[in-house]
Amino acid sequence: MTQIRLYLDEDTQDTDLLMALRFRNIDVISTTEANMLASTDEKQLKWALNNARVIYSFNVRDFYRIHTNLLEKKQEHGGIILGVQNYSIGEQMRRILRIISTQSAEEMKNKIEFLSAWGE
Repeated sequence: MTQIRLYLDEDTQDTDLLMALRFRNIDVISTTEANMLASTDEKQLKWALNNARVIYSFNVRDFYRIHTNLLEKKQEHGGIILGVQNYSIGEQMRRILRIISTQSAEEMKNKIEFLSAWGE
């Protein structure tokens, strides 16, 4: 079981979240670090797939649409975690850690997980 490696898109790339996840030994990179700022969502998702990462975003509507389109075309993505901006950094981190502790990178392939489903 390969552990999920995260890719935070522009909406979610908060320095405090990056540091908190890294402090817990999570392999995480931001769009800034990947030199992918201002890239389309499709390019972000393709970059994540090519780099064996699961993307984390607040852009629920667009990524759900892209996910659906890719599956209809029998194309792949590395996995998507969708959250909402009203969660604190601590709450986002706790929920992301729950996903990572129960899902492998292989299980996340072509799958969407909603952060809202991973509360206590």
